[in-house]
Amino acid sequence: MASIARLRGYAGEMGPSWVAGAIAAGPATMASLITGGAAYGYDLLWVVVLSAFAGALAQYLAMRLGLLTESGIVSVVESHLGEWWAWLLVADVVVAAGVAQLVIMNTLASVSATITGTDAWIWGLVWAIVLALGLAGQGYGLLESAAKLIVATVVVAFVVSLFVVPVDPGAAVGGLVPSLPGGGALVAAGILGGAVHISLITMHSYTMRAKGWTDREYGLATFDIGASMLVAFGIYSVAIFLVAASVLSDPDLTTVGAAQALGPLVGENARWLFLLGLGGAAVSTLGGNTIVPPFVLADKLGWGTTVEDPRYRGLLAAVALLSAPGAAIGGQVIGQLVLVLALGTVGTPFAIALVIYLLNSPAVSRPTATATNVGGLALLSVSGALAANFLREQIAAGLGPLSGAVLAFGIVLALAMVVLLAKYAREQFRTEDATVEPAD
Repeated sequence: MASIARLRGYAGEMGPSWVAGAIAAGPATMASLITGGAAYGYDLLWVVVLSAFAGALAQYLAMRLGLLTESGIVSVVESHLGEWWAWLLVADVVVAAGVAQLVIMNTLASVSATITGTDAWIWGLVWAIVLALGLAGQGYGLLESAAKLIVATVVVAFVVSLFVVPVDPGAAVGGLVPSLPGGGALVAAGILGGAVHISLITMHSYTMRAKGWTDREYGLATFDIGASMLVAFGIYSVAIFLVAASVLSDPDLTTVGAAQALGPLVGENARWLFLLGLGGAAVSTLGGNTIVPPFVLADKLGWGTTVEDPRYRGLLAAVALLSAPGAAIGGQVIGQLVLVLALGTVGTPFAIALVIYLLNSPAVSRPTATATNVGGLALLSVSGALAANFLREQIAAGLGPLSGAVLAFGIVLALAMVVLLAKYAREQFRTEDATVEPAD
């Protein structure tokens, strides 16, 4: 009975991981899920399930660092590694989150225009102003409440869609057996990349600080991750994938195009439910993503990371308003969303490496379990392989100004991880050498 009461108490107090889940359950992830289901049927369902566990593990690592240091990740990096490392992390986050902000605004404006018939650029202005007034005025509290409500609504919308879409249970069960169809590697990478992203990893220490959590809330924070990333995000991903795998068969569908295609296939109810879910996902992701660059910049500059500090509030408003031009990008959204995930994939291994290093450094007083380290290293290996594959594709396709800049940034981050590994090995060697007693 005491355990049940504790879980009920946890359910009423959770929040920070739901903000991360709001970003993860966004249109970029949806684009990968739609492409996977439409192109390969149920074959990649096992990857979808795996992505929920990988996302939860990444959040758990970030949670440990935030709770056990009670500081923002940039401050911890600067204290234990130096200013150069902190600025590199800030640049990594701002580039990945900044590009995502523009593309997600384009998605949200496109969905809003599809539903209402009003021009997308007008919706870009409207949503940017709503973001600026809401986040700069109310701060984290509003974002957390909105994230929990919107994510729950989005999950319900897609689950309800399953009742009007003819899912093949036998084929779905077969999709849980790991296999990789020809050409499916990149799609699988995109699905995993949506759950394990640098924005989700770096923001977690700040949202927990805004919530007021410390080491005493370790159990609550762990429950928070399980409920949001493992359960809510997992259901979201599986539901979208099953809808696409069941009735869509065009691998070139856009996210909005998938919703429109559902109308003649299985009825207008499914189309509107899908549009509602897509719109909600875009809103929740845009709101969560807006706070990420201000968090790391304010922390690096020594400012407060709540709206009580007017400088942080100004950063929030600026990032929100600067997202408005994203509505004018135009073009096929799905290709842009793939680029967002790719950029995030390039930056994510560096963030994971920093977290693992810090969890095994004097920054954290509580030792990290071997199983946790093994899981973190596996996560680092997968994300590193995805990043290397993307950069290899860029080189093979021929480098332009944008792809060249991404490649250069990726090389800088890769070299930084090599230096970090060498630094850790040297420190371990010195520690072992110091513990060896001199011979008689």
